[in-house]
Amino acid sequence: MAYQVLARKWRPQSFGELMGQEHVAQTLVNALKSSRMPHALLFTGPRGVGKTSAARILAKSLRCTNAKDFVPCNECHDCLEITAGNAIDVIEVDGASNNGVENIRELRETIGYMPSRGKYKIYIIDEVHMLSTSAFNALLKTLEEPPAHVIFIFATTEPQKIPVTILSRCQRFDFRRIPARKVVERLKTIIEAEGVTAEPQALWLIGRESEGSMRDSQSLLDQVITFCGKNITHDQVVDVLGLTDRTLLSQTLGALIARDVPTSLDIIEKVFHLGYDPKQFAQDLLHHLRNLMIVKVTVDTGKENLQLEFLDLPDEEITELKKFSENLSEEDVHLLFDMTLKGVQDVVRAQDPRIVLEMLLLRLTQAPRITSIDKLLAQVSGGGGSLKPQTTQVKGTPAKVTVKTDIYTDKWSGLLENIKKDKPLLAAKLEYAAIKSLDNEKLSLTFRKEQEFFYNQVSTKEVVGQLMELVGKYWGRPYEVEVLLNKSGEGLASPQEQKETAAEKHIKDQREKIEAHPLVKEAKSLLKAKITSIKASEDI
Repeated sequence: MAYQVLARKWRPQSFGELMGQEHVAQTLVNALKSSRMPHALLFTGPRGVGKTSAARILAKSLRCTNAKDFVPCNECHDCLEITAGNAIDVIEVDGASNNGVENIRELRETIGYMPSRGKYKIYIIDEVHMLSTSAFNALLKTLEEPPAHVIFIFATTEPQKIPVTILSRCQRFDFRRIPARKVVERLKTIIEAEGVTAEPQALWLIGRESEGSMRDSQSLLDQVITFCGKNITHDQVVDVLGLTDRTLLSQTLGALIARDVPTSLDIIEKVFHLGYDPKQFAQDLLHHLRNLMIVKVTVDTGKENLQLEFLDLPDEEITELKKFSENLSEEDVHLLFDMTLKGVQDVVRAQDPRIVLEMLLLRLTQAPRITSIDKLLAQVSGGGGSLKPQTTQVKGTPAKVTVKTDIYTDKWSGLLENIKKDKPLLAAKLEYAAIKSLDNEKLSLTFRKEQEFFYNQVSTKEVVGQLMELVGKYWGRPYEVEVLLNKSGEGLASPQEQKETAAEKHIKDQREKIEAHPLVKEAKSLLKAKITSIKASEDI
């Protein structure tokens, strides 16, 4: 008898053997038991996840005369014919090679005939998305109202290419990628039955390389057994499939954490000596850092139960990643991932991938360690356990600064406050003036040379008259008012200039006191920074 490949020999023969598609199997079994089987079904999903196998299992469940609770016996005439693919009443059509309207017309002519035996005639059309538009249109009416004895089962990897008119007439079942953990479980069953032994890490390599496809994993296992014989080792799988050694990835991650430049260079030498594709190695390192990030986040947040959901890895590898994560912060892993992501893009575009990969590993090895601002603030504040930044208030800071430069300052300031009530615009101009002299009859105001603009506006006859009325009103007696310009640049500072000078002095004093504070000094040392500006906090 001719040799039968593992992918055909170990094809699932019942819904219980359909790995990773429990949601589909349960729905179909319930439909059979409740007599709610639709006349048209659409199986969609990636390659090698069990779509055609599920179609054959459903056909056997409908036609097997010895089935118990719709579980086929796989021994009767119908079951054996369906398994072999030559059953008269279960017609399998390859949509890729029979995609014309003529093929569909021929199929329609056979639909009206009753099955040779049994209750149902079943049509399985694989790769149905390859049918032409005319073929789909020819199928529409028959698909909507087929004879009671006909069931259509369509299988496709690209449902988006199927017309909506077809989709709306089918009950859709989405098949998922099979987790590597379940693939490995199935491979263990196969090698035990085949009398083959394999290292656990070797099976994990095959399971990961299959990318969720059970058929691909069995084909790879077939290839490995042909190369290795009855004893499969991790190193042999790496060699025969041309994969990246997971041990080498772990060594790379360890070198990055330890900042071990010589080891990083040795790893590069191994990568090229062993003939690994630099692009694939960089991509595998990126995935390894992603796994490290998942471990770090779940451990730090106390949600380690999520690791099996997000990490399709053996327990030994997860344990190793946990040890690595203890020496890195989340920010460190983020930085390494971002640098590697950019490096992968550079390696893909490079004319000499080896040089780019070398530079990438050297950059990763010498990458700075990152600490979050919250943690630094917690250290600065004494490590009290709270990560909330604490506000430090310098004691002894006056809430209001008043600078007195001559005996008339308070009197003039009080007058300005009253003038603001009646003439706010005039008061704003007078803030740049100062009292030069004051006696029982006359008030002399002076503007400095720099404020000549305001002097020109205040010294007019009209404005001086308004000012005399206001002075008499608030001081209780009439005064003659004169407005002068001090062209020498010397003289008393106006209230506005006094305020500006006082504010500058206040800010300078505040800055000196804040920079001299011990906590500020410690923060500058930890952050290796300097103060560029100081702003008032609303909390103070």
